[in-house]
Amino acid sequence: MSSGPTDSPVDVHSPVAEHAVEIATARKDILRIATAGSVDDGKSTLIGRLLYDSKAIFEDQYEAVERASKGDYVDLALLTDGLRAEREQGITIDVAYRYFSTPRRTFILADTPGHVQYTRNMVTGASTADLAIVLVDARRGMLEQSRRHAFLASLLRVPHLVVAVNKMDLVGWSEDVYESIRDEFSAFATKLNVPDLTVIPISALHGDNVVSHSANTPWYEGTTLLHHLEHVHVASDRNLVDPRFPVQYVIRPQSDAHHDYRGYAGTVASGVLRPGDEVQVLPSGLTTRISAIEGPRGPVDEAFAPMAVTVRLTDDVDVSRGDLICRPANAPQPTQDVDALVCWMADEPLRPRQRIAVKHTTRTVRAVVKELAYRLDVNTLHRDPDAGELGLNDIGRVRLRATQPLFVDDYTRNRVTGRFILIDEATNATVGAGMLTPAG
Repeated sequence: MSSGPTDSPVDVHSPVAEHAVEIATARKDILRIATAGSVDDGKSTLIGRLLYDSKAIFEDQYEAVERASKGDYVDLALLTDGLRAEREQGITIDVAYRYFSTPRRTFILADTPGHVQYTRNMVTGASTADLAIVLVDARRGMLEQSRRHAFLASLLRVPHLVVAVNKMDLVGWSEDVYESIRDEFSAFATKLNVPDLTVIPISALHGDNVVSHSANTPWYEGTTLLHHLEHVHVASDRNLVDPRFPVQYVIRPQSDAHHDYRGYAGTVASGVLRPGDEVQVLPSGLTTRISAIEGPRGPVDEAFAPMAVTVRLTDDVDVSRGDLICRPANAPQPTQDVDALVCWMADEPLRPRQRIAVKHTTRTVRAVVKELAYRLDVNTLHRDPDAGELGLNDIGRVRLRATQPLFVDDYTRNRVTGRFILIDEATNATVGAGMLTPAG
């Protein structure tokens, strides 16, 4: 695997980075959230509470939930558990995406399952998240699943982690219980790569400390959950120094009026692009300059992640889907040898010498599994070098040999160009997800 770009580490204080942060902050930010926790910790209830208290549901939806609820309280979990099997069993099975907004920020929330057999769903939900909420039942404290979800969040480099100590009403709003869980989780987080940890005592059922401060926790001086979600700073988490633009589509209108037009459409993976910038196209290595950048509403002065734009070049160079536009002095190292942590998502195990397709950004190549270095126990962090295969929901270090070069960065540096999915060529099904992290 490549060692990454040739320039110095990311400098979020550079003029380019600071300017892009200002622009991202000026827009109404989007915060992507993944929730996780053990079974019955109250994830779906918490999400229902956020939706209800932020007025993101219609009156008829609430009335339907009210009618379907059993007991003295409205079961807000029914707002999110959409599958019949989820409602019948009272658990979350699929990854459910929910959208809500406040005047300050828009939220995309992934409700991921808590069961161990749905580890792949947790990986799916957290792979694009800016923040992860791990729920802990105050009565039970940290469980094995809590540790597993915290580890997966750190493995997927989710920059911000919130531990919501739920059901505080069932332990008499005990400060000692809260502090015990906070200290235990903080000690565990020091073993992981968790740059930002916040622990909040809540009751999702009653709404305490979810949107407004609770009189039941006078000893808690921190923010409410929604206030934290609204104000957590995520613009500087994005890589604004390494320009990466995977080409998704070549635009060539057939009309006579635009017969000279050639544009390259895609989503900016990282960095900042401006008209006039010198760029390099991989894999050809040809250099040219950007003549114009066009967004959905017309020309733009600059483009940064995650903007979807069309880039036009001054020279008529050969560019196709799957190519990468970057800077000549800041280019990823093309490689055919891929060394990555892989979460396996198929019933049929992954084994050495297996042939598979790798989709990395917009580029798809064929590959063969050269070696399974070890299988990782996400509960104990133990590595099993004698494992002969990866089964469903297993995570392990896998070495692949691709038929064509891929333009990769370390996942620790760039979460877009540092990840890929594995595809079964026979069924076209996604069977794995990989992160290009250095062996350590």
